[in-house]
Amino acid sequence: MLKRIDHVAIAVKNLDESLALFKTLIADGVAKVTIEDVPAQKVRVAFIHIGDTKIEFLEATSPDSTVAKFIEKRGEGLHHLALETTDIHEEVKAVASRGFGILNEPRLGAEDKLVSFIDPKTANRVLVELVGEKK
Repeated sequence: MLKRIDHVAIAVKNLDESLALFKTLIADGVAKVTIEDVPAQKVRVAFIHIGDTKIEFLEATSPDSTVAKFIEKRGEGLHHLALETTDIHEEVKAVASRGFGILNEPRLGAEDKLVSFIDPKTANRVLVELVGEKK
């Protein structure tokens, strides 16, 4: 079952510059910022926490990463919408049974959570990420 919007992700060329810009935009609404590398996905990731949701910033660490290719093709900007689920494995099956394409089985992503992506060709050209806890 889907619980909430977990985060909205933005693909950026320079993580530090983008964080500074958005921290200025949000001002005192920033509770905390976390930064980590996700080598399996070839990205450096930062989350700005605002209340119980987050804005995620994705910076490619390799020219062959999906984020680098995204920026090359579309430029910086909105990358995906992430939805938190109570059971990612069941949600992937349920979404697929309703006709949505699944790009990958749940795999380890940022914040030590499991992630799976829905094919944007089946979701109005929006890349949707399902996010769940490891079990």
